[in-house]
Amino acid sequence: MKLLITNDDGVYAPGIIALASFFAGRGNECVVVAPDRERSSVGHAITLNRPLRLWEVQSAHYPANCRAYACDGTPSDSVLLGLEEIMPEPDLVLSGINSGPNLGDDLTYSGTVSAAMEGLIHGHSSLAFSLDIREGGAGPHYATAAMVAGHIVDHLGDSPLPEGVLLNVNVPNLPVAELEGLRITRKGVRLYRGKVNRIKDPAGRECWWVSGRVEDRLEEGSDVWAVANGQVSVTPVHMDMTHFPSIDVLASGGLEKINFK
Repeated sequence: MKLLITNDDGVYAPGIIALASFFAGRGNECVVVAPDRERSSVGHAITLNRPLRLWEVQSAHYPANCRAYACDGTPSDSVLLGLEEIMPEPDLVLSGINSGPNLGDDLTYSGTVSAAMEGLIHGHSSLAFSLDIREGGAGPHYATAAMVAGHIVDHLGDSPLPEGVLLNVNVPNLPVAELEGLRITRKGVRLYRGKVNRIKDPAGRECWWVSGRVEDRLEEGSDVWAVANGQVSVTPVHMDMTHFPSIDVLASGGLEKINFK
């Protein structure tokens, strides 16, 4: 297969190297195009206010049969340049393996998921992979996430994704033998308490740090619930955000009868 691989943690991040190495090791044609630095939580931003640069990188961490390029833009910029300049017709666009989960509403901020969305917009089947690494937890099991990615990609060879749908995959940070299976899930709810923190800089000036304590609603069938229970979460995501039931509700409520004259 021809695989375009990207991420939002940067071209030298261990997750993307693990993903590219796994698929290149299986004989696939892999090309990495990723940001030259950490670009987490930039969402689906693309760069319109300056030129972008793209260059091939040399790293002993990538296998010899995998070309890798760095882009000085966002994850979505990287996918766009990859499709336009390096690999125009990939069989799949793979984004990840992200260092940390992309669960619940975090997928709207995620550069990892947004990079997969960019691939989908251009007509290519796309998947985003994230590993549920937590502060103070066990060492990262990127090999587990890469193995999961391999199984899912193999499955899609016989059962392709529906048009306009990407998969957001979150993998528990566990050895393979400790996984409790795989669940197809819906987007759950992940909240952050104390999200805005007022602090002072070294000069004593007031400023704010955005972070917060994670609070998940562990509702069965959601992505946050599955990962909390040791299961791989696979959430189908589509780009049409229209809430179709509201079309009839708004129309029957007379909204279209507003007269602007």
